[in-house]
Amino acid sequence: MHSEKFEKFLETVDLGSYRKKFMPIKIVEMDLPKDIQALDLLYKIYWDKRRIIHYELFYEEYKKLYRKNLELFRNKTQMCKTCFYKGLPARIYRTWASIITQIHAGYVAESVFGEGTVEMSSELDHQGADFRITYKEKS
Repeated sequence: MHSEKFEKFLETVDLGSYRKKFMPIKIVEMDLPKDIQALDLLYKIYWDKRRIIHYELFYEEYKKLYRKNLELFRNKTQMCKTCFYKGLPARIYRTWASIITQIHAGYVAESVFGEGTVEMSSELDHQGADFRITYKEKS
């Protein structure tokens, strides 16, 4: 059931508009430390809590949650504030677009294998796995 809701949400995402807005902006492309990566929040919102929100609202929640660590990182890298906060939304968008696609695949897998059979997290992501399916007690 949730895969259908998520598919309806994905249909409303204007990828063309986002591409036009963010594609030329490649300012914040260095590896981000785990304490400011968007992965934990993405999985928490879209997978754990199963909330469906558009990028703009996600980005606002992300900025609010990581505000202090973002500034610490920006200062550490000595990037000017204007450049960093111009490039950050584009960088987070690219992560967002990738992960919501992956989460959609998780919802589809769950609709096939049953509720509670799919595990997704930033820990699995860091291990190189998009998700883990446990079906009939086998992973």
